[in-house]
Amino acid sequence: MSSTTFDSLGYYEKLKEAGFSDEQARVQANAMREVIEERLATKADLQLLEDRLTSEMQKMELRITLKLGGMMAAAVAVVAALVKLL
Repeated sequence: MSSTTFDSLGYYEKLKEAGFSDEQARVQANAMREVIEERLATKADLQLLEDRLTSEMQKMELRITLKLGGMMAAAVAVVAALVKLL
């Protein structure tokens, strides 16, 4: 659950001032609060996502390094074999 602060009472009062009925303003304020709490990303959410992406990038970097190292070892072995044959 996000820790975002939404002033639903202030929003309700603004809706009332704009001509909404009591019931309409209450329902709208509650709906807006629910949407914000459920769907708005917080700094903690973004930090968690960044941590996951960093971890995945480190894993990919390790795989690429291992593959390139294997290719280099194979290339050196091929060159060494060619040198012996010539």
